[in-house]
Amino acid sequence: MRKTKIVCTIGPACDSEEMLRAMMLAGMNVARLNFSHGTHAEHQVRIDRIKKLRTELGLPIAIMLDTKGPEYRIGTFEDGKITPDYVVDTGNGQMPMYGRVMKDHNWHRGGYGKLTVTEILGVSSNVGTSYIIDHFYGSNPQKFVDGLKRMSIDQPLHLQIAGEGKPNIRGPKERYFAKTTLPWMSIGYETQVPPINILTFYNGIANNGVTVRPKFVRAAMKDGEVVKEYPTEVINPKICSDKTLAQIREILRKVVGEGLAKPAGSKQFHVSGKTGTAQISQGAAGYKTGRTNYLVSFCGYFPSEAPKYSMIVSIQKPGLPASGGLMAGSVFSKIAERVYAKDLRLPLTNAIDTNSVVIPNVKAGEMREAQRVLEELQINVQGKIADSGKEVWGNTHSAPQAVVLESRSNMQNFVPSVIGMGAKDAVYLLESKGLKVNLVGVGKVKSQSIANGTIVKKGQTVTLTLH
Repeated sequence: MRKTKIVCTIGPACDSEEMLRAMMLAGMNVARLNFSHGTHAEHQVRIDRIKKLRTELGLPIAIMLDTKGPEYRIGTFEDGKITPDYVVDTGNGQMPMYGRVMKDHNWHRGGYGKLTVTEILGVSSNVGTSYIIDHFYGSNPQKFVDGLKRMSIDQPLHLQIAGEGKPNIRGPKERYFAKTTLPWMSIGYETQVPPINILTFYNGIANNGVTVRPKFVRAAMKDGEVVKEYPTEVINPKICSDKTLAQIREILRKVVGEGLAKPAGSKQFHVSGKTGTAQISQGAAGYKTGRTNYLVSFCGYFPSEAPKYSMIVSIQKPGLPASGGLMAGSVFSKIAERVYAKDLRLPLTNAIDTNSVVIPNVKAGEMREAQRVLEELQINVQGKIADSGKEVWGNTHSAPQAVVLESRSNMQNFVPSVIGMGAKDAVYLLESKGLKVNLVGVGKVKSQSIANGTIVKKGQTVTLTLH
């Protein structure tokens, strides 16, 4: 009797009856099943198949179950096993994963080393995120996919307008689901989820865990009468537990307050959200053909303490640099501050005495238009401009009881002064002279790069700084 035993590891490539039969007849003594990979259900099918064949062939084939060694099973937030303080060693920013290398954006600078879950999300660590997901779901990726579906991320929204994209989240039983699929899925690849679906999910986080269908039309009316109303539809009444929701909301607030998404924040209110930076696949050519395009995004909500608005900004751009926090986050911040400013509810102590005369601060520009608006608002005007049919450009200043309008002449071949004007008037006036205009900032024009009185050279670019 020989003492050497032939041990064969059984996996998807060799678990058919034909292949197992051939291996047994060729001398296999032990069938090894690696429980670090695959599900228990899949291994049970293999065990039953091996038992059946060894009985048919009358061969003493042993079955060896290679289980995973001792480990700390932290689990997910929802399971109550992963906490925001759970630590992952991301090393030098590079981690081998099934023949490929997962990298953080700063790998060439030595990586981040040890990070908590909160810090992983704050700095968008690919290594930290993918390690956690692969560590806890690698042996059962279906559980991860089921978790996404439980939160309704895979569901079409059935919007009121045509042309919506449909989410596509593959499962482990589908074609091309490889070992690398799960870790790369965890950082946004291997899936297709439209931006409005992502926004709907974040809106659910802001809305105490309740996701609702986006609504563009509240009601249809005919001849002043409501003929049909469209009520708010709940997609998912509870995407997670209150404990998990509180943890995630605190993390998303810190991503903006302390992480790489600081440009999305505001000095007026707190913002919560998450950045995203991804390469865009070139279809069948993949990610490695021609110039790489990127999709940078930021999705979040505000104010953090009592959310009222949610928003996503997605920008497609060619080549590097590409930063979701700096690029999309900055746009998010500017839009959010304008939206919030329009919704301010000022205290009654700031109310103006109805007996006082309110004199507004009027921008320089086309005086006839300014005069028309002031008269419509029943505000006194001094230095009235005659309606000659020609444009009249000038300045304004406030007097105790009126707005004073002062016209000024603009010589045909000289650069005019646009200091004090709004962007619309300034651009119009300069372009009418044959100049090109570059705007920096918002508000009134504070300076112009080509001085007033300079001879016009058509095609020149004037940079206007507004504040």
